[in-house]
Amino acid sequence: MKPQSMIFTIYGEYVRHFGGEIWVGSLTRLLGQFGMSEQAVRVAISRIASQGWLKARKVGNRSYYSLTPRGKKRMNEASARIYKQSPGRWDGKWCIIHYNIPEKQRAKRDQLRKELSWMGFGMLANSVWISPNDLADRVKEIAESYDASEYIEVFRSEHLGVSTDKQLVEKCWNLDEINKAYEEFISRYQPQYERLKEQVKNEEDISDAECFVEKTKLVHEYRKFLFIDPSLPEELLPDFWTGREADRLFRHYYELLHPGAVRFFLSVFKSAPE
Repeated sequence: MKPQSMIFTIYGEYVRHFGGEIWVGSLTRLLGQFGMSEQAVRVAISRIASQGWLKARKVGNRSYYSLTPRGKKRMNEASARIYKQSPGRWDGKWCIIHYNIPEKQRAKRDQLRKELSWMGFGMLANSVWISPNDLADRVKEIAESYDASEYIEVFRSEHLGVSTDKQLVEKCWNLDEINKAYEEFISRYQPQYERLKEQVKNEEDISDAECFVEKTKLVHEYRKFLFIDPSLPEELLPDFWTGREADRLFRHYYELLHPGAVRFFLSVFKSAPE
């Protein structure tokens, strides 16, 4: 677990629900629960701020950090995918992106690819990416933010063959690999969940600090699926899909850990004075 990545988890899971701003001293203490030094945390915060995700505010001799509008948008998108609701029936249409960004703007092209991958697009061919989810408006926003609108075209259309929709999915995403990642998540966290459930049943004492550490690790690990799972609708998933079981395990384990985790966070959390 790297400080920079963990800071995003702390903001997404806690800070944004309690005013969105936190004293850097509180942040270093929270991350100290994972063995991270104050210096490492401060360096990571500075780096994230320079990337445009966080902004600083001085009150007296204390620094408080909050998400920028860009950071808030990314956190909201991530939260919607992590705590996803059951989707409605797929309309059968694909969102298709084609771009032709000049070689001299390679950095812009590489950044666009990262954004498309993060949103769940799969590469069908060179410079052609697809998703069964309607992400056209979000792609347009990203294109504008990178000043690349003139190089990008967005389509919403039906797939008429020759392959089936499921075969098309197999061309763009390695579902076997994603299934394996979910299986590893289940193998790791199922025993921990069962053990905690037994402790709760036996009314054993579980510290709030322990709940905070375990819940934060759980969310941090599950958040990694944002980068590999394209959030396909049920109609396009294989018959054997461990993502459903992993999602149930995540939710149940999360619910057990959540109350104590929030209590510990609030015992450390310091927001800026009015």
